[in-house]
Amino acid sequence: MPAASSDTHDHIPVMLRPLLDAVAPVSGTWLDGTFGAGGYTRGLLEAGAGRVIAMDRDPLAFEMAQGWAAQYGDRLVMRQGVFSRMDEQAAELDGVVLDLGVSSMQLDRPERGFSFLRDGPLDMRMSQHGPSAADLVNTATETQLAEILFRYGEERASRRIARAILREREAAPIVTTLRLAGIVEGCLPRAKPGQSHPATRSFQALRIAVNDEYGELFQGLMAAERALAPGGKLAVVTFHSVEDRMVKRFLAARAGQEGRANRYAPQGDLAEPQFTLPARKSIGPDDRELAENPRARSARLRVAVRTGAPSGAIDPDRIGMPQLKGARR
Repeated sequence: MPAASSDTHDHIPVMLRPLLDAVAPVSGTWLDGTFGAGGYTRGLLEAGAGRVIAMDRDPLAFEMAQGWAAQYGDRLVMRQGVFSRMDEQAAELDGVVLDLGVSSMQLDRPERGFSFLRDGPLDMRMSQHGPSAADLVNTATETQLAEILFRYGEERASRRIARAILREREAAPIVTTLRLAGIVEGCLPRAKPGQSHPATRSFQALRIAVNDEYGELFQGLMAAERALAPGGKLAVVTFHSVEDRMVKRFLAARAGQEGRANRYAPQGDLAEPQFTLPARKSIGPDDRELAENPRARSARLRVAVRTGAPSGAIDPDRIGMPQLKGARR
């Protein structure tokens, strides 16, 4: 996840330097679909972008930018919204950047309910609107909760945790982060030194479900394809394997580089590739990046260049998008 800092000046954007190197030279109009604390947007503007359209679903991002945004004048355009609909905001873009995952400004504020380390309302809504994590935890069935924890958090004790949640909510609604974290901890062995907190996977799963993060990424990749001009660059930074797998498979499919298990099988429905890939492998953090920001250790950067081929749709199963039963797209 991005560096945890609520101060924009102290915020170190994860993989900014490798990203700018990978997409150089930077010029024209770019869209930052995950504005957050503004690190990527400022980096793009200072690297030579003529204009950056900064999008975020969280209104707090724009409140935090008020102290510095004016220095860029009309080169910076801030628009609240989800990046899955970026093509409704702009077209013929020279570049799109997406920095996935929860941002530092959300993690650092207990009142947002993202962290299992600090007590606060069980919220987790990036947009600050719609059903919260508390709504989900207190209304979903045991089967629904177990599936969310397993598919979105890869939590092997999902059924045990779901049963405990239902048992505990009968006594009183679960409305705080520390209460939920305690319930999860009670279902799992004590963490050994160096291991992640026992509630990590469960909190990740609920956050993904509350914000439809996999659906947003799936739709966002197609929206970027529609919004980019020929020669435009798409750069995506991921922080865990499921997101990276989705991005990798999407770009491979759109670049006509999908492997075939059966060489006699049809080549597929892609007549002309929508992207080219400067490199097939992802870019990870180097020693300098890790020294500057240890949280970059799980980050992966993938870059693609848009061709002039018409955009289109793709099946979510084709890119390995986890989906809940009964909610397939």
